[in-house]
Amino acid sequence: MSDALKREAAIAALGEVRNGMIVGLGTGSTASHFIRELGARVRKGLDIAGIPTSEASRRLAEECGVPLTDFSAHPAIDITVDGADEVSPNLELIKGLGGALVREKLVASASARLVIVVDDTKLVERLGSRAPIPVEIVPFAVDVVRNRLQKMGGEARVREKDGQPFISDNGNLVLDWMHGVIAQPAALEQKLKAMTGVVDCGIFAGLANRVIVADPGGIRKMDRRS
Repeated sequence: MSDALKREAAIAALGEVRNGMIVGLGTGSTASHFIRELGARVRKGLDIAGIPTSEASRRLAEECGVPLTDFSAHPAIDITVDGADEVSPNLELIKGLGGALVREKLVASASARLVIVVDDTKLVERLGSRAPIPVEIVPFAVDVVRNRLQKMGGEARVREKDGQPFISDNGNLVLDWMHGVIAQPAALEQKLKAMTGVVDCGIFAGLANRVIVADPGGIRKMDRRS
């Protein structure tokens, strides 16, 4: 997706934000456009407060003048805008290739509405078609969890950045698990979450309310069926 389309998609998501809202701030390139546009609206008088899903998003929000809050002051979020790595027709998601999956899921699960912004290449018939499943783990558990995942099928690798193990904002490691097509995303999500040593995984089942899709033909919206 071109940078211009990313910005258009972010503006489309911004149309759902109202005065007085607590807004979850996603992580990634499209979410960064949203944060910048939100900051511009704040400077024009929009009254909101944001809860970021990563330290990178926190820094950007502060640079753009977006007022920030936290769960101690606002345990419920009105709307979160974030990206995704895969989106199924039922609006199930794989997220976390940017490394912020735990905070992204915490913020999403505390939100009345989760709006996802993607380009059309992120749409898949079934989750796992292209993207690995990110699994955040405590470092001590790396060998145990990796072996368990590989016994379930598919290779699991420790994510690296600049030749070193990637460390999340929470001080954890991330395993990228090439599981393949996922038959039952919600069931697999719960199975992974129940595994000792796993903090959370990048399957987001039943959380997205709307997906805004940007392509060269324009913007379209997909809503989760109740």
